[in-house]
Amino acid sequence: MMPPTNPICTGADPWVIHHDGQFILCHAHKNGVAIRRAATLVGLGTATPERLWQAPESGPYSKEIWAPELHFYQNDWYIYVAADDGDNANHRMIALHSESLLGPYVSAGKLALAPDRWAIDGTLLVLPKTQELYFLWSGWEGSENTAQHLYICSMADPLTPSGERVRISSPELDWEKRGSGGPGQLPTINEGPQVLERNGTLHVIYSAAGSWCDDYCLGRLTLSPGGDPLDPSAWKKHPTPVFAKTESVFGPGHCSFVDNVIVYHSARHSGSGWDRVIRAQPFTWSGDTPEFGKPL
Repeated sequence: MMPPTNPICTGADPWVIHHDGQFILCHAHKNGVAIRRAATLVGLGTATPERLWQAPESGPYSKEIWAPELHFYQNDWYIYVAADDGDNANHRMIALHSESLLGPYVSAGKLALAPDRWAIDGTLLVLPKTQELYFLWSGWEGSENTAQHLYICSMADPLTPSGERVRISSPELDWEKRGSGGPGQLPTINEGPQVLERNGTLHVIYSAAGSWCDDYCLGRLTLSPGGDPLDPSAWKKHPTPVFAKTESVFGPGHCSFVDNVIVYHSARHSGSGWDRVIRAQPFTWSGDTPEFGKPL
């Protein structure tokens, strides 16, 4: 199942699922959203992109298509993706819906996240015991690009947020601020939240530090047993990165999980910034806590 070598292919923000015997990689493609399908993870690198949605030529959600995710929920398909009008300050999460994998996908427009603020990297959280729906994303507190926080809200259904957002994480530790922060510099960052669950224990693995720097890495939040996801105090942050650069792999971050494999992107080489490649490797568990080791 695993590729003999990394990287698998060029790209960023990999979202991979396993469905009907195939691995499916969802990614931004030529100002739209496409998938690649293959029987193996390494096969995704040479699979032909299949377009699922093309952004309109103009309008509020026609540019800067970022980090799409493809979710299969109750026999329907949903895509969550960030888009804007060409001005990053106007980035919002939009949703697409289809009854079949290959579409057609109908735009449900902007998710009504409250309050209406800059938002990217949205993902769906299904609470294991109750099957309650929540939405997680990275956003600004106000209208200025000073920091990206992680937010959560409840969902009435996959297209309908209910209730205002709650902040569950901010870039407050030294390793979360590397490559950014300080006078005249770019914002501090928590982004790319991903849900990882085992035996009812719920984790959110997220990306931290500047995505453009070698120190981009992964952190972990864990929900206390029986805790309310909308209670910030119920989330405990691990004090150190759970996946970070090595002497040969730089800026590992923005991951997804499939079959006990972590799929992530890294910088092509030290200092290459947003010139990135997609990698994958197995991870293990210590009880109900994931152990990712080092990027291989």
